[in-house]
Amino acid sequence: MNNLKGLGVALVTPFNEDLSVDFDSLTQLVEYNITNGTNYLVVLGTTAEAATLSDEEKKAVIQHIIKVNNKRLPLVLGIGGNDTMQVKRQIEETDLSDFDAILSVSPYYNRPSQEGLYQHYKALAGTGKQIIIYNVPSRTGQNLEAATTLRLAKDFPNLFLIKEAAPNILQYFDILRQKPKHFNLVSGDDEYTLPVTLAGGHGVISVIGQGYPKEFSTMVQLAFDGKVKEAYEIHNKLVEITRLIFAEGNPAGIKTILTEMGIIKNHVRLPLVIATPGLQDKIKAEMAKI
Repeated sequence: MNNLKGLGVALVTPFNEDLSVDFDSLTQLVEYNITNGTNYLVVLGTTAEAATLSDEEKKAVIQHIIKVNNKRLPLVLGIGGNDTMQVKRQIEETDLSDFDAILSVSPYYNRPSQEGLYQHYKALAGTGKQIIIYNVPSRTGQNLEAATTLRLAKDFPNLFLIKEAAPNILQYFDILRQKPKHFNLVSGDDEYTLPVTLAGGHGVISVIGQGYPKEFSTMVQLAFDGKVKEAYEIHNKLVEITRLIFAEGNPAGIKTILTEMGIIKNHVRLPLVIATPGLQDKIKAEMAKI
């Protein structure tokens, strides 16, 4: 699965003023990323506000992105939850012919033990599908420890990649240092992208990257090429805006950027709200610097 390398972006779902899905803006967003260096697209992740989309809306978003993409970039589909058997059934019953892999977040709210997390992903691996593990303790309430990730990587070859978003960067490095050859890691934290890639990671599944795909994909490629100084010049240019977009939760910040760029309209669904005027002003000021 070396095609899932470089800059992957977790696409937002644009909404109209009445909070219906804005498919015209979604078209613009996909085209903007395809033409500006994004390497693959992640559909219906957390950034897409997937938790607030109905099943019918999810199907419509999936089909629209497939159509607009027209096989130009690899696609990854988010399917996760805290009912293992339901997630497994959904993976088995979904037409994945247009997707290279599933991105499946570790179970949230239940807070299973490490053995429970292992058994969860073991069950998903039993589908035979290509699955990306997603560890994001800030959202799930439970960390998938490096030892558990490495155990899964060794036992199930179709668990071939992890999107790692643990708050401790040493966990990334422990996985990279000890992983089997077939298994890879991408950063799930935009700010860690460069050091993780330089340490042997496969890049990032990014939020900020869909706003600045040309810059972010160039930075990742420079890291692959060992051009550290040049890569850090881009990293340093984008680090402040990266921090700002998460200041009041995701995707309020990135939607502010994409609205300012004229790609989408600035609407989110409850319980999320748009960025406060003060944060929007800070983001716009930083965009002007960039």
